[in-house]
Amino acid sequence: MDTTPESPNLTASSRGPSEQSGSGVASSSVPLLSLRGVSKNFGPVQAIQGVNLDVPDGQVTALIGDNGAGKSVLIKTISGIWPPSEGKIIWKGEEVHDHSPRTATALGIATVYQDLALCDNLDIVQNMYLGREETKFGALDEIKMELATNQLLKDLSVSTVKSVRQLVASLSGGQRQAIAVARAVMRDSRLVILDEPTAALGVSQTRQVLELIRTLSSRGIAVLVISHNLNDVFSVADRIAVMHLGSLVSNGPISDYDTNSAVELITTGQSSRVPTTLAPSS
Repeated sequence: MDTTPESPNLTASSRGPSEQSGSGVASSSVPLLSLRGVSKNFGPVQAIQGVNLDVPDGQVTALIGDNGAGKSVLIKTISGIWPPSEGKIIWKGEEVHDHSPRTATALGIATVYQDLALCDNLDIVQNMYLGREETKFGALDEIKMELATNQLLKDLSVSTVKSVRQLVASLSGGQRQAIAVARAVMRDSRLVILDEPTAALGVSQTRQVLELIRTLSSRGIAVLVISHNLNDVFSVADRIAVMHLGSLVSNGPISDYDTNSAVELITTGQSSRVPTTLAPSS
């Protein structure tokens, strides 16, 4: 059975003036991912509506909001699990059609959910290559997989793991999160989505995960992180996006916000401290 990821179905999307330089040539300011008017219905239930969001390349964007605000529906729409009912998903300036998990993977979108999807009875190397094992002369190339895993963890500054042959069951929460993220990066991801990566972690493990997020950003990988912990958000994010009752009510550089304004936006959908503005539609 052919398991090669299908090529993403892309068509050129019209670019607005803000995405072009004075010479008329498209500039590097074109976001890695753009959502324009994205809505998702489940029968009569409107889960998210009219979301306009830009996720720049190489930056950390924090998606915050109360429970039921629509954050999980939004990331699952981006990940291709649920197609949008309305609106456009634009990747590097080109509209994506027939979005699915396979096309999301082909584009370079990887999502690490709260359950991490790791196998406790397998070691780190086996988890990293599960379903995509390297072979040589018809047998597993254990040496190549082990060396590549060691190198990637080193590149990501994951230094607390004693051996890549440890069973995942023996790892701490922070180490498990690091392995799940490393597995996503190994697949040449350009956008890594993290769903509550520091939930239920201790102080030292949280610090480890936040440092990993900074490392991803420094490597030019865009990160979209969902978090209820505003201390974590203001520690690592370059940008912030606030969901309220299914709508994106505000987004912009983290410097435009403080904890009080973020809490106001989360709870009421508005704040006198910052302008409630949405990304421009195209």
